[in-house]
Order: sequence, then C-alpha cells, then structure tokens
Amino acid sequence: MSDAARAGRAGSGGVSFDATTPLAREIADLTRRREAIKDDPLPVPSKTRVITVSNQKGGVGKTTTTVNLAAGLARGGARVLVIDLDPQGNASTALGVEHRAETASVYDVVVGESAIVDVIQKSPEFAELYCVPSTIHLAGAEIELVSLVAREQRLRTALENFLTETERENRRFDYVFVDCPPSLGLLTINAFVAAQEVLIPIQCEYYALEGLSQLLRNIQLIEKHLNPVLTVSSILLTMYDGRTNLSQQVAADVREHFPKEVFTTMIPRSVRISEAPGYGQSVISYDPSSPGSLSYLEAASELAHRGVPR
Repeated sequence: MSDAARAGRAGSGGVSFDATTPLAREIADLTRRREAIKDDPLPVPSKTRVITVSNQKGGVGKTTTTVNLAAGLARGGARVLVIDLDPQGNASTALGVEHRAETASVYDVVVGESAIVDVIQKSPEFAELYCVPSTIHLAGAEIELVSLVAREQRLRTALENFLTETERENRRFDYVFVDCPPSLGLLTINAFVAAQEVLIPIQCEYYALEGLSQLLRNIQLIEKHLNPVLTVSSILLTMYDGRTNLSQQVAADVREHFPKEVFTTMIPRSVRISEAPGYGQSVISYDPSSPGSLSYLEAASELAHRGVPR
C-alpha cells in the first residue's frame, strides 16, 4: 500500500481514502479555496465604482454574473446596488425583489420622472445589497426613449443625483452594477453612459467572440461622444469546462486578445448556478460551498483587488 493510501486509512473498519484520486484532489482544492476566501478581506474603493455588465450575445451568463458578483461583494462587506435594465427582469428575480407590473421600477426612472430612491428595494440576500428592479413596462422603453430629451443620459442623471444624495447622508454605495439587455439599443447606451467601467462575460463556447468587435466599437463611440471615462475594465470567462479542448482553446484565445482585461478566475459550468435563480437567490446564498459559488466569490475578490483601471 502506498504512503498516501496508508495516511488516508481511517476508522475501525479499516476503510481507506486514497488522497491521490481525482475526487480527493478536487476536495482538497475546494477546501483550500474556501480557506483563502475566508482569509481575504475585500478592499473598499475610495469612490463608487459604476460597472455595466454587457454582451450583445444572449446566454453568456451576463445576469448571473451581475447578480453573483454583486452578492459576493456584499457578502464581503461592500454596499452594492444592482440596476436591472433588462426587461426580462431576471436579475430582480435572482435577488428576490418584487417586480410585478405595478411595481415602481427602473422604467419609471428612465422614462418617467421618478428618482432612484423612490424605486430602490433591499434584497434579502445580504444586509448591504440593493436592487432597482425591472418590470415588463421596460420592454417598450426603447421606443419611448426616442422622443425624450437627453435620451442617452436619463440613467446617468438619475444615478448621479442618487449617489450624490447617499454620499451626503454618509450612506455611500461602493459598487453599482447595471445589468443590460442582450442588445445594443438605447437602454444599453444609457447603461454605458452612466458607467465608468464595462465588464464583459464571455462563454467558453463556439462563437464566443462573435459580435464582440461590434460591441467594442460601440463602446469606443460612447467613449468618444458621450462618456470619455468609459473603459472595458474586465472580461470574465463563463461556462468553462476544463475537460473539453474547446473550453481550453476559447479561454486561450480570449486571453491572447485581452491579456490585461481577462480575470484569472473562470466560472465553471454548474448545475447549482443554474438552479439558484429559481429559488430567488444568488448561488452564493443558495449553495455557498459549491464550486460555482467559490468561483464567483473569487471573481468578486479579483474585481475588488484590481481596482479601477488607470
């Protein structure tokens, strides 16, 4: 019997646990990662970071990333706001906030005359996690915005007023995440104009980079004409499966094109991540010890430690 197998023998029944098996190595790795997260205090930014999470391609984990990064940072003690700018309202669902048709929502902010303070809700997930919900009314906002004055800046104006007020009252938010619809319409433009940073989730699948060049061109146009401080600060690889050559190749290609922006952390394919929204929770609350939860906590830590790009 090998030394590792002898060391793994436990109990009076003589049942051995081989620490050299893939399962044992995975358990050891998860344990190490949990301990590292526990011992990692998150730095607090000196001023509010406004981050738009966007990708015109659907199904890349955009809303999942928004919700779980926000939850991970709130779990670490940050004060976090999620603005759900997607008419589907999936971020609102995952954060457990009310978003029925009659609910005051982000629609009333960008199209009507409501202030964010009038529509914001506290998420039951964590003490310092808040959400501006989306409702079905937002589906028609693209058309309604066309005729409005300063149509590209409606969200920025409302958000600046809100952040100024909360800072004056010593209730400053550390992070604001804006979850965008999978399109490049006026709602997404409003999100870009309101933000300082763009975070792009990219799935480790075929066509991962499809449409990305158009997205980057649009961001450059926004930067040039409407928001000179906007920058693509982060790219997060999602739905990674290390067992497949495809995932590994996509990850390598994205890192080659964007060496500075891509997170070291990659989000794995995970049943727990997919299940969590059905219970009105982030995966960090739904199953805190799962690999998916640990990966999002690590990504949140990486985002916090990276700080605002210079």
